[in-house]
Amino acid sequence: MAASSLFSAPLDHPAAAKDSLWRKLLEEADAAFEAEPNLRALLRQTILDRDSFEDAVIHRVASRFASDFVPVGQIVAAFTAALGAEPEIGLGFRADINAVIDRDPACGRFIEPFLYFKGYHAIQIHRLAHHLWTRAKQDFALFLQSRSSDLFQTDIHPAARIGQGVFLDHATGFVVGSTAVIDDDVSILQNVTLGGTGKEAGDRHPKVRRGVLLGAGAKILGNIQVGEYARVAAGSVVLHPVPAHATVAGVPAKIVARHNDEPYRDMDQVLRDLNYRAFSYAI
Repeated sequence: MAASSLFSAPLDHPAAAKDSLWRKLLEEADAAFEAEPNLRALLRQTILDRDSFEDAVIHRVASRFASDFVPVGQIVAAFTAALGAEPEIGLGFRADINAVIDRDPACGRFIEPFLYFKGYHAIQIHRLAHHLWTRAKQDFALFLQSRSSDLFQTDIHPAARIGQGVFLDHATGFVVGSTAVIDDDVSILQNVTLGGTGKEAGDRHPKVRRGVLLGAGAKILGNIQVGEYARVAAGSVVLHPVPAHATVAGVPAKIVARHNDEPYRDMDQVLRDLNYRAFSYAI
């Protein structure tokens, strides 16, 4: 008897018949269960024994963030309660994993970001931390932020607001201040900072609007807006607002092009030769 026969066929699994994403993940997990015996316990606990896609995400993320002091069951319980109170969290789970598949050419299966991608997991744990923060459970929220920093080198303040369809590629070195806002359908590479400019109080962090691409190493500082479908070139330092549909580059960044494309989907950080000649550093 094949090992996978211990489980229901994906179409017989709860909710799978009406949920194409959940069915696809189950199919991929079933294939991986057959192909890789070393991962069978992981696949059972995080996918094959779960009741829905949302339940599976909660258990996978909780298993990564649990510690001796806060066991997995406590994080699962908090996540489940948060999802019940705020269904938009589950919509974020789905939009974000679809964003990975749509925008990452190295990823062809849902099971890959679901099991392994720390950018995907960091955003989902932030959804729980933000929920807790807004309900006067700041200490638990700060614990989750700290664990994300320890595990993934991502430091996202629980008060920051993040939309759906956000793709955090590689994730290492991602820093987000407490009053920052990231709208829907934004793509972000590694070592990006959405920070303040000093010790100012109040609303002091960037607002990143829909459809933006933030290239690797970009630093956006202060209470400024990065307009819809703008592109920030890798390595740029942005100190002033960025208009919609503009490409900015340099230190400090300046506008080097206008465009009508969708940078968050194109994932193109490379400037054309003419624009590279406009890339300057001012010390």
